[in-house]
Amino acid sequence: MTLSRRDFLKLASLVSASAALSSCAPVYRRIAGDLPTLPWAALGAGDFLALNRLTFGPRVEERVRFSEIGLQNYIEEQLDFESINDFDCDLQLMPFKTIRMDANEIEGVSNQLFDGYDRERAPQELRQATLLRQMYSKRQLHEVMTEFWSDHFNIFMDKEKEFFLKSVDDREVIRKHALGNFRDLVWASAHSPAMLVYLDNQANEQSHPNENYARELMELHTLGVDGGYSQQDVMELARCLTGWKVKEHFWLGEFTFDKNLHDTGTKNVLGLSIQPSGVEEAEQVIEMLVKHPSTARFISTKLARRFLADDPPQEIIEKAAQTFLATKGDIKSVLRVILLDGLPLAQPKYKRPANFVLSAMRMLNVETDAAALHDYLVRMGQVAFNWPTPDGYPDRSEPWQGNLMPRWQFAFALIRNEINDTKHNLQSLLDVASNGILQDDVDSITSLLLGTPLERVTRDGLIDTVRAAGSTEEETLQVITASIIASPAFQWR
Repeated sequence: MTLSRRDFLKLASLVSASAALSSCAPVYRRIAGDLPTLPWAALGAGDFLALNRLTFGPRVEERVRFSEIGLQNYIEEQLDFESINDFDCDLQLMPFKTIRMDANEIEGVSNQLFDGYDRERAPQELRQATLLRQMYSKRQLHEVMTEFWSDHFNIFMDKEKEFFLKSVDDREVIRKHALGNFRDLVWASAHSPAMLVYLDNQANEQSHPNENYARELMELHTLGVDGGYSQQDVMELARCLTGWKVKEHFWLGEFTFDKNLHDTGTKNVLGLSIQPSGVEEAEQVIEMLVKHPSTARFISTKLARRFLADDPPQEIIEKAAQTFLATKGDIKSVLRVILLDGLPLAQPKYKRPANFVLSAMRMLNVETDAAALHDYLVRMGQVAFNWPTPDGYPDRSEPWQGNLMPRWQFAFALIRNEINDTKHNLQSLLDVASNGILQDDVDSITSLLLGTPLERVTRDGLIDTVRAAGSTEEETLQVITASIIASPAFQWR
């Protein structure tokens, strides 16, 4: 008997609710390479957790590589991301021309309509390219850090001119410096037209100062809200930033400094007396902010929260902050402390929507062009570059735990191949290691998705439940797979 869609969903819902699961470009893809031919084995809880933090969900080949070389060597390999051949992923990005253009070119392309701007092409291409990178790139830690800094230096892409400015910011600020030096990252962001427009520094002039960017530069980008600055410091930094603007005509979208709009008086920020020197005034403050002990602690805390736990161990934060100061903000050095010393102490973290979707698809080696994922991420609440406030998408578990129905819907649609231009390779994956015994196939799938097989009694009970509804062997495996993805256990990483 073949299960109807209704029966499939009903049965999968029943299986998902079991106690065992309640614990803690099409053508370009084909060109890029075939499915892996390596079998996989169960991983220890610590190794599976580590791989889930270092990737958007470990693929089979990443599990095998991790098992071969160990945690420390795997981290070093990922930190040296430029040495990793990512040609397969690059092939899939070829259709997205705007991600390689400057702002003036993107605006020109957007204006090639008789009835006004095409405000959607560049944002759609950037969002789709972002998902494809997270899905297919072998440089997974670089992609994880790119997402982290995109939240840290958040820019809402639907505001004003961001539809043609953010693509440049993503390429020249975030991606370029994601595993570089924090000073260079802040410096690039401060001179980024996308950031200046988003936080209203375009309106910051001597005659009517605007404090928005100055405040967020201290509160969100460097010192942190408790970093020791005052409202007076914000006002003085805003004065330093007067005249920092974006070109609106020739060379549209480039940074410029307008000395005629700049406040030429002496300023004092965090006890530093700043003499009139034009654009160098704010740059002098930036150099001070990126070396400040409060910045070291704030950035170390956020990184530890992303990789380790909602409330990360204080000893790891302190060690990372000291490393930050000693290396003058070298991001790789700080990450080594957090990952090597901290991962053994890590606690489960609830998957944010993008991580949930990507982990299911990466573990099952799904083929997709990513466009069809947009609607699911809208329903789950995490479309890239779509958070309207400067603080970025929440990184704690609590804000994401109340919207489960879209996750269930995604899991069932994925396994039934009902998502447009998206196809899982469940059977192809199993063909590598399957011996034709259903129980062993279920063990393989649970090892793939949860890190380890279910207990034998529990596994056999699930199989009996599904078989009792009259499902075929293939349907039984699909129901159990969908149920695992929709289960509480899979929501955590």
